[in-house]
Amino acid sequence: MLIVEELHLLLLRPDGRVESAVSVHRLYGEIAAVIVDLALHGRVRIAEGKNPVLEIVSAEPTGNPVLDVALAKLVPLHGKKVQSLVMRSGLDPLESLVESLVVQGVLVRGERGFFGWGSERTPESDPGPERLLRSRIAAVLAGHVPPTAADQALLSILQGLGAAHALLREESAGMSAGELKKRIGALAEDSAAGDAVAKAVSTAVSAALMAAMTPVIVAATIT
Repeated sequence: MLIVEELHLLLLRPDGRVESAVSVHRLYGEIAAVIVDLALHGRVRIAEGKNPVLEIVSAEPTGNPVLDVALAKLVPLHGKKVQSLVMRSGLDPLESLVESLVVQGVLVRGERGFFGWGSERTPESDPGPERLLRSRIAAVLAGHVPPTAADQALLSILQGLGAAHALLREESAGMSAGELKKRIGALAEDSAAGDAVAKAVSTAVSAALMAAMTPVIVAATIT
């Protein structure tokens, strides 16, 4: 399962809606996640610099519909700053990733909100994948198994969005928000991922965090 698909499962409530704590910032996290997925598949990389940009390594399809839709949208944006990319609603992978999870039998398309308004609900039809995911995360956080590049990326994105502690209370086994943040940071430093992948993860998450926090900072300054 892709990192962006695993992230989406963690962000969903049982009723098929995105957790309210991250509903506003879901876009940033999922765009960052799909960029990392593409980096792991060797299609993009993050160029170093003060304001890192996205570079297309190969436009060859991966064979995965979620990644290929995202890649096609990113190709014309070669050289754009990663920070600006995670805020582009046109890059939102939601439609294709939900369709992928529905095809896999993990999610099912439900009803919309009151009187048919609002976004479509997509509750889980098979809770097995999320249970396995959470069990894996718990084992990684406890130090029972080493983190994979996917684990590192997923945890870093959740922390970058300020949602790790809220969404992983059971998996963090009583850690405080501060303790969990330090643990995720340590896992990122000890990651066995290659330098290029680690750079992609770090930059994408930092960009997502900056994009997510800017409106909050601005609002606080105004008030």
